[in-house]
Amino acid sequence: MFRKILIANRGEIVARVIRTARRMGIATVAVHSDADRDALHVALADEAVRIGPAEAARSYLDIEAVVAAAKASGAEAVHPGYGFLSENPDFVDAVEAAGLVFIGPSAQAIRAMGLKDAAKALMETAGVSVVPGYHGAVQDAAFLAQEAERIGYPVLIKARAGGGGKGMRRVGDPAGFAAALESTRREAEGAFGDGRVLVEKYMAKPRHIEVQVFGDRHGNVVHLFERDCSLQRRHQKVIEEAPAPGMTPETRSAMGEAACRAAAAIGYSGAGTVEFIADVSEGLRPDRFHFMEMNTRLQVEHPVTEAITGLDLVEWQLRVAAGEPLPRRQEEISMTGWAFEARLYAENPARDFLPATGRLSLFDLPKDVRVDSGVRAGDAITPHYDPMIAKVIADGRDRAEALAKLEAALTRCHIAGVTTNAAFLARLCRLPAFAAGDVDTGLIARSGEGLLVEPPPSDEAFALAALAALGFLAAPAGRDPWERLRGFRLWGPATQSVFLAYGAEEHELRVTPRGEAFEVERGSVAVRLHLLASDGHAVRIDSGGRSLAATVHREGSEIAVFLDGAAHVFSVPDDPGHHGEPAAGGDRLVAPMPGLVRIVSAAPGARVSRGEPLVTMEAMKMELVLSAPRDGVVAGVPVAAGDQVAEGALLLSLEAEDAA
Repeated sequence: MFRKILIANRGEIVARVIRTARRMGIATVAVHSDADRDALHVALADEAVRIGPAEAARSYLDIEAVVAAAKASGAEAVHPGYGFLSENPDFVDAVEAAGLVFIGPSAQAIRAMGLKDAAKALMETAGVSVVPGYHGAVQDAAFLAQEAERIGYPVLIKARAGGGGKGMRRVGDPAGFAAALESTRREAEGAFGDGRVLVEKYMAKPRHIEVQVFGDRHGNVVHLFERDCSLQRRHQKVIEEAPAPGMTPETRSAMGEAACRAAAAIGYSGAGTVEFIADVSEGLRPDRFHFMEMNTRLQVEHPVTEAITGLDLVEWQLRVAAGEPLPRRQEEISMTGWAFEARLYAENPARDFLPATGRLSLFDLPKDVRVDSGVRAGDAITPHYDPMIAKVIADGRDRAEALAKLEAALTRCHIAGVTTNAAFLARLCRLPAFAAGDVDTGLIARSGEGLLVEPPPSDEAFALAALAALGFLAAPAGRDPWERLRGFRLWGPATQSVFLAYGAEEHELRVTPRGEAFEVERGSVAVRLHLLASDGHAVRIDSGGRSLAATVHREGSEIAVFLDGAAHVFSVPDDPGHHGEPAAGGDRLVAPMPGLVRIVSAAPGARVSRGEPLVTMEAMKMELVLSAPRDGVVAGVPVAAGDQVAEGALLLSLEAEDAA
């Protein structure tokens, strides 16, 4: 077994690998960019090496720098994690050329599965069914459009070197094909360095089911059952589970055999995942699933497989890479119970899942479920890397129990400083179709805007924010009983006013202390709270005979209130009475976050229509298209393609309404 390994990644997966390595007595080396100098994964490793500046292309994707760090540290092997260089065969070659062991499959196996078109051809030869479509080498736009017509709309345009939901567009009719093709090519070129695509038939009710496989260097291949990854938005996984709901023994057996056949066809060694798309219009059937791709690495969602099998997949990776045979034969692998994993992202579901940046002033996650994370309170979420900040994993004796535990855990994720999708994930758990196991890849899109919109704060949440703004929730300074009467005035109750901004609206609240109780008025609404206990953070109140526990966190002018499973962020405006006024009458297009300007589609003097794409940005591995806020004439464009801009930077302005 290895004495020391280097983990060529960042964040959560590095912390995960370190946990197993430490249990096995293996020393670990982390690498980091300048942006991650003080990151959690750096602090957890036995040692760490700087490999470059913040940009991933000059640090985590720099093969020469990573290999040099491994050699300088005395590491014997390199674990790639997932993402970055994990499926780059040139990286495998460089690691092995340096006399080190790559903890993963061979470069030959990665190349065989790295390009979707070649992989599908190989699978057909191995007798594994593939999705109908065009997987050839011709990339002429007109030819691809003809192929889409032949296949029949709707179709899916996919980057042939893609993965992780990136470089993928659904096209419903011929009119949208050309624009979707160009957008896919740009995103694929930026993410994978390969703009070539394939075109496949889009299924009306597809399920995304994948099978975990493991091979060793002695010719053994096994599967560790399936995971269902159908709950997706924009082709990116949101909640995964194992096993797959509705799976029959016949279909499980057929999928497992097909996955092992796929791995054996390329002499696979290490952890891998064979992904299938299943047509479930008539239920899960052994003859209705098709090969999509193989991920030649450990998956983000591997914890759910660990939960139902009781196995440590990272330990298996290390043992196989060290030359040992697989720890178990197929007949020795069994599963028990059910498990879910929810991906916690710094993003705003109400704003089309726009990635969020900022500093985590509060990062308090539940302790009674497994949480894999690479961040902690005080860490900054930057625009340089993927915005996933944690994975919440819950397991139970059956699906209902595991799902209930996941929902409860998500409502107890108390995070402030950045917007997250925690509440959105909890709402997904409550979707009747998902709770019943009737899931497919289009479920989120069909569920409507109501799934994305945060419900308004309750009267109690407003009241708690007002008390926090006035300092009434702070713990008493001493034992004097008079000091314990928050807001006490000698000559009777004194009403105080405070302004709170929530979203685009500003509210005036009037607070009147009455001993340990407070009357809080907001317009015509009044609520009376009895403050049972408070240390300035953990709060317990009585409202109308109902006892409630809450968490209130203030950082500067922002106040986060976590109550009844919901999270709401208020702010105390610097200039009360002016919050929410429209800026420039909707004449300005500004950067919603730091990023790179990719395309500018309009010039000064051009007449544009509301909703027309004007500027395309790239941030956090995503392409963001910003559209005209109204009909009008472009007054100025202070940016150009290739510019790096900060959040709030002016990208384009329209002439004033009267001028236009």
